[in-house]
Amino acid sequence: MTALDTRGRVLHGWNPENEETWDKGIAWRTLWITTFSLTLAFSTWFLVSAIAPRLNSVGFTLDKNQLYWLAALPGLAGGLMRLGYMFLPPILGTRKLVGYTSLLMLIPMLGWVWAVRDPSTPVWVLMTFSFLTGIGGGAFSGYMPSTGYFFPKRMAGTALGTQAGIGNFGVSLIQLLGPWIVGFGLLGTAFIEPQETTDAGIMYLHNIPLLFVPWTIVAAVLAFTILKDVPIKANFRQQMDIFGNKNTWILTLIYMMTFGAFSGFAAQTALLINNTFGPTSPFAETMDPATLPKGITYAFLGPLIGSMSRVAWGPLCDKFGGAIWTFVAGIGMTISTTVAATQLRPTSPDTFPIFLWAMLFLFFFAGVGNAATFKQMPMIMPPRQAGGVIGWTAALAAFGPFLVGVGLAAVGGQPFFIGCVVFFAICTVLTWIFYARPHAPFPG
Repeated sequence: MTALDTRGRVLHGWNPENEETWDKGIAWRTLWITTFSLTLAFSTWFLVSAIAPRLNSVGFTLDKNQLYWLAALPGLAGGLMRLGYMFLPPILGTRKLVGYTSLLMLIPMLGWVWAVRDPSTPVWVLMTFSFLTGIGGGAFSGYMPSTGYFFPKRMAGTALGTQAGIGNFGVSLIQLLGPWIVGFGLLGTAFIEPQETTDAGIMYLHNIPLLFVPWTIVAAVLAFTILKDVPIKANFRQQMDIFGNKNTWILTLIYMMTFGAFSGFAAQTALLINNTFGPTSPFAETMDPATLPKGITYAFLGPLIGSMSRVAWGPLCDKFGGAIWTFVAGIGMTISTTVAATQLRPTSPDTFPIFLWAMLFLFFFAGVGNAATFKQMPMIMPPRQAGGVIGWTAALAAFGPFLVGVGLAAVGGQPFFIGCVVFFAICTVLTWIFYARPHAPFPG
């Protein structure tokens, strides 16, 4: 047996399944630094969801479809970038992967700081910066497999659930802080001129991306100075073997259900509320504006709940297995989406509370399913393949914001939600047949 050597950038002799060749301190230190960067990555990915609903308030003249597309493009970009990121952990190593990604996230952050300050900024420029926020979404497919190399299988649910759950909190963080920090000049940046609003007020809309710039620089410094690499190497061709395993495709559909819904509805909830129940709803002109719900008030709640349930269910998945919780999550998502669908042709905002509660339950069960599915992957496959499948499934699920945005724009709220109900039901049946039922072929 090769002794563990922790000197240098590479951990020679590293094997988490053997206590003598595993260093718990290094593993958890890697988890926390990577999670810090991942939280910022998710905030970057969802910058547009916090900015887009406010653009017309500071002088832009974008229609509903343009706003849906702005909020949808990060999902398209994140999914495409994840297809590349999934191959990087065994090529770059953890240190460079996290360090360079943190620096790249500064590009869309600073781009949006500049763009929102001028209402004459062309739509194509806004679309470009929207696409570049996908860097934050792409990171997930590199960070999660990389972190998986540092922990034994018995702790996979806790480690991956903690990282993904806290990372997902970045979605809620950007939407929670957004309404607050646009009201004043940030310390040291008050010299940046605020934007005039349509109601003769002012708004520091550039604060939303600007707030995260210094923390992203800190994340890059921590990565380059503290993180280490494990000696798991594979080239592009070697990593393609995951596609010969049918579990890769089944788990991809299931994670499309859980994380696809989480990310998709997190990006579009504010606009969906505004357009269905709020200021831009069909009945808004006949209502007192003060009585109408505003999407930015509620947008952070779903991602917060989904992130918390993902963290909380990690240890439960380690104890009881991931399959049963994936099945429970599928049932819960199917029911809650059905309820939400019944409320999407309102004639007044009176039914909004029912819709909101249904969406919050949807996010809760999506978080449970996210934790459970990621517990299943390391249990079913060997470490390197499990890392590849985690990256691949995360890449496809990252198209959630794009698919949800395009779906809502193309067919409307209620038909799209009904389609989601059918898809969720199919994924739940697949979970039962292959993973959760007694004597299932692939329990985990």
